[in-house]
Amino acid sequence: MDFPSVNRTSMVATYLILGIFIASLTIAGATKPIGVCYGRIADNLPSALDVVNFYKSNGIGKMRLYDPDQATLQALEGTNIQLILGVPNEDLQSLATPSTAAAWVQNNVLAFYPAVKIVYVAVGNEIKPNDPEAQYVLPAMQNIYNALVSAQLGSEIKVSTSVEASLLGQSYPPSAGSFGPVSSPYMTPIVMFLATTGAPLLANVYPYFGYISDPQNVRLDYALFTAPGTVVQDGSLNYQSMFDAILDAFYSALENAGGANVGIVVSETGWPSAGVEAATVENAGIYYQNVIDHVSNGTPKKPGQAIEAYLFAMFDEDLKGPAETERHFGLFSPDKQPKYNLVFS
Repeated sequence: MDFPSVNRTSMVATYLILGIFIASLTIAGATKPIGVCYGRIADNLPSALDVVNFYKSNGIGKMRLYDPDQATLQALEGTNIQLILGVPNEDLQSLATPSTAAAWVQNNVLAFYPAVKIVYVAVGNEIKPNDPEAQYVLPAMQNIYNALVSAQLGSEIKVSTSVEASLLGQSYPPSAGSFGPVSSPYMTPIVMFLATTGAPLLANVYPYFGYISDPQNVRLDYALFTAPGTVVQDGSLNYQSMFDAILDAFYSALENAGGANVGIVVSETGWPSAGVEAATVENAGIYYQNVIDHVSNGTPKKPGQAIEAYLFAMFDEDLKGPAETERHFGLFSPDKQPKYNLVFS
């Protein structure tokens, strides 16, 4: 999702169930790698301190923040909440200048780290190859990385960018996944950077959009993780969910671009609760619960490899658009009332 229309450290603490929503819990000694995105395109949200306390009270141990909002960063100090810190798309051009990137790192990373557990810097969100900002993404990534290396944090804080599935020129079957002819010249140097620095690709994965774009041919149960059996057979791999198929298509695309060693963090995934026929509270609740239940299992291509995933989003955002659905991705209403009875077991 675009902004306007938008750990490396082991977690060893066991979180108790508090309320009906727990996004980070211990199962068989391992913490589920679930986070929640904190989108702020709204005029009715709680204060930054209240939001951070709400994350804590609900046991949510990971946050994605789309810009270096100083109030939120201050509120995160000492909480041990792991953070994806975003660089807004409109700042990319300026950060292609090394001195500006160094100042950005000083003001927004070094000023808070390690009191704020920043684990990734997301340099831009859903930039497409033909966007004016595309030419600045990799230089900005390199400059921010170099500034972190100078601060001896190059191995502690990973620098990446967040992309969406339209960059895949081919995604079916997942084993044939590849970046398209337009996106490949843009993505291949980024993949090489990630491979060299040991950073994951941040991918926004939305089966919802795959379903609504072709409801005649894409099964709703395939998008919601509720298919009773195999929907897509890809050689020896069986796919019952579109989430897995998209993720594995990204893995195949990384391999084809020379990044077989590059991991993936699902930096957004969600389902709206209103706006069109398929966007219902029932469907959204099913989707979010199934993501939570699924992430520990990995994908057919990467079985048993837990998926670090960030649910989109913490609250409904009333100033987003233009589609009505954009205002209904929250797990909670702005008054902190839960929209779903999500159960972690």
